[in-house]
Amino acid sequence: MHQMILILDCGSQYTQLIARRVRELNVYCEIHPFNNPPAITGNIKGVIISGSPFSVRDENAPELPLDAFKGKLPTLGVCYGAQYLARHFGGRVEASETREYGRAHLNYIREASQLFEGIQTGSQVWMSHGDTIQHIPDQYTIEASTQDVKIAAYRVEGEKTYGIQFHPEVYHSKDGLTLLRNFVVHICGCAQDWTPASFIEETVASLRKQLGEDKVVLGLSGGVDSTVTAVLLSKAIGKNLHCIFVNNGVLRKGEFEQVLEQYKEMGLNIKGVDAGQRFLDALEGISDPEQKRKAIGRVFVEVFDDEAHAIKEVSWLAQGTIYPDVIESVSVKGPSATIKSHHNVGGLPDYMKLKVVEPMNTLFKDEVRRVGKALNISKNLLGRHPFPGPGLAIRIIGDITAEKVRILQEVDYIFINGLKEFGLYDQVWQAGAILLPVQSVGVMGDERTYENVVALRAVESTDGMTADWVHLPYDFLAQMSNRIINRVKGVNRVVYDISSKPPATIEWE
Repeated sequence: MHQMILILDCGSQYTQLIARRVRELNVYCEIHPFNNPPAITGNIKGVIISGSPFSVRDENAPELPLDAFKGKLPTLGVCYGAQYLARHFGGRVEASETREYGRAHLNYIREASQLFEGIQTGSQVWMSHGDTIQHIPDQYTIEASTQDVKIAAYRVEGEKTYGIQFHPEVYHSKDGLTLLRNFVVHICGCAQDWTPASFIEETVASLRKQLGEDKVVLGLSGGVDSTVTAVLLSKAIGKNLHCIFVNNGVLRKGEFEQVLEQYKEMGLNIKGVDAGQRFLDALEGISDPEQKRKAIGRVFVEVFDDEAHAIKEVSWLAQGTIYPDVIESVSVKGPSATIKSHHNVGGLPDYMKLKVVEPMNTLFKDEVRRVGKALNISKNLLGRHPFPGPGLAIRIIGDITAEKVRILQEVDYIFINGLKEFGLYDQVWQAGAILLPVQSVGVMGDERTYENVVALRAVESTDGMTADWVHLPYDFLAQMSNRIINRVKGVNRVVYDISSKPPATIEWE
């Protein structure tokens, strides 16, 4: 069992980022709600308390079980966590007259501070708080200050308990990873042994023990998560893994055939099921996005169930669930508010009577890719942009027809291949085209046209929680517009979406 850092989630938008930074240090960590922490066991070497949208002065502010760990384990309070640790023991936290959001610089660091070892005065940090600590208890010592915040960091004398009023986990805190390394490795004493190689070795051994000679069925999507899941399971149980890849009729152009061939070349035991017409029939006349999702989900379950029953004596359903899915599907008062339901948490309907195995439910997306690289999965598969489960159905605004799917597949094909041709694909996190329920006047040759409008979308992001539109070169956009209008019958106008998330979302539906 790996040594680990326990992260108590008080609702901060940055909580997952704290965990990802700790994992970058090759140290295992887990996020748990502040109001439902695990029992403190010997492998837990330290605790980090996250920030929160609450003020410590609020009546319903998160209350933490400090008796379980404070003074017993190294503890780091971040923002709200620091304010809570100060106020709970007699300090004073007030609404700040100088509300500090954004960049600040440390103008004082206590000499010989273990937490700030290797960090110089002038270091840039990222503040995000309306309250500030005005006074700390007598046994607390100031570790660092900025020009506007005297108590930017403190330590409790006689304990390995620290509080910081900035966010070391965000990119803008230039020495944030150094600070986290000081806490996690030097103060908590964690071994840096959480690596892709160790994860693969331990997971394959665990799967062999858990599954034995049982048969497992897995629905592959062509995405990174399900692909890495398949390879891990294949290493563990070989041909007892039965993979099913379903064409839902709204995949990208040629994707079903190409990805199926790639999977076969990888040696996976896979069956391709072309059920495109069945999905299109179920989508006929449906315009509402949620109804589209439900129709696709229902038919997928039916098709998958039929195929799974054709395999004799299947006991397990494998899923590519990853750690953010698990975190965001836990609904507690405040932390990690569930914005959307995740289709791959909870499994398929009860009537399938299969046990669920989720070998990657402790990994973040960037870790999944690192594990995939260590498994020698092709760069083309690992580097693929995310693609929505309902496919092009939610990129066709309005009802779905075979002709609309054809048009959008052609437009998407030109756009994605253009990104690759111009060396832009790897600079983009996700890209695609949207077919709008709008027709516009155009002129082609000597004829007046009244045809479809398509929008191109390309965003940069790290996890999809926030995203910014990519400033693609004008020359590239001009060429894409020209190619699309000339080559795709039914399109006479191309626009580019320059909205960021928030306030927009990445997909249009």
